[in-house]
Amino acid sequence: MARFTVDEGRFGSLDTIRLTDPGSGASAVIARRGATLLSWIPAPGDGRPSDHVDGYLDEAELVEQAGVRSGVMAPFSNRIRDGRYPFDGETHDLLPGVPEPQRTAYHGFLREIDCTVVDVGTGESEARLRLATDAVRPGAFAGYPFAIDLEVGYTLTATGLTLDISGHNVGDRVAPYGCGWHPYFRLGTRDVDLLELQVPARTMIRTDPDLIPLADTQAFVPLADTEHAGFAGAAAIGDAVLDVAFANLVAEPDGIIRTRLRDPRTGRTLVVSQHTGLMHVFTGDTLDREPRTSIALEPVELMTDAFNRPDCRQAITLEPGARRDFRCGVEITTPG
Repeated sequence: MARFTVDEGRFGSLDTIRLTDPGSGASAVIARRGATLLSWIPAPGDGRPSDHVDGYLDEAELVEQAGVRSGVMAPFSNRIRDGRYPFDGETHDLLPGVPEPQRTAYHGFLREIDCTVVDVGTGESEARLRLATDAVRPGAFAGYPFAIDLEVGYTLTATGLTLDISGHNVGDRVAPYGCGWHPYFRLGTRDVDLLELQVPARTMIRTDPDLIPLADTQAFVPLADTEHAGFAGAAAIGDAVLDVAFANLVAEPDGIIRTRLRDPRTGRTLVVSQHTGLMHVFTGDTLDREPRTSIALEPVELMTDAFNRPDCRQAITLEPGARRDFRCGVEITTPG
């Protein structure tokens, strides 16, 4: 008999799916809108169950996309400069008719699409959920005349949650594509200042005031030469204001890249994993609701504005019939 369970629910008028391990108390709630994670409670290793995701409080926040909380970003992540990009001999406009300075295109389309549940599974050690959409088609979204099937898989264990994000080019032309995840995490403190952050990076991405990476090699700065060098080896966040991507991430011997957020009072550590890509860190200073009370640790496949960068052309290209997968996840470790 399977230990884990899967149940349907509601978030206002929106459909949700809850994955649960009744034995350990672990659970995750995912909305079909955007395949969005609303809640994640791992097994309470210290006896105190806690939701470590700072998600949407209600349906209105999710519909508004306030803060893009736990947004699955596809078919592009982060910002695209001026909402325009060249590809395959054409210039595409994601915001036709929108004047400056409102031309901010970011985080893709998936987060606002109602996905379909295509698979669920339960067992003794995990529960699985897979959602999909075929809504991204020529004519459906301004500035993106490509046909991409998107899938998001969630796997819940007692102490962790894994995401698998997939883009499949089902059209007859080459398409630009990239993805990522935009979760905000809490770790038992009133704000993020006391927490320790470790990002295993060699490089930091320099940006302009609009958070667009600088051109060419100017964007890449050795992390050791920046004000954030301490985060390579773990440092208190303190009063640091972060909205920055870290690159050239170093994998551990098992091939997995791990970014760590630690509460020094308890030793409880939240670990965000990925196999490739960059880690974007945002301390939430500009959030309308409860700024700096949680931190966004965003595993992304490509750097911001990749659609406009010649040095990313090969990385964004998805050939007809091709499929690309990106895996990331989060887990909690407790001393002892």
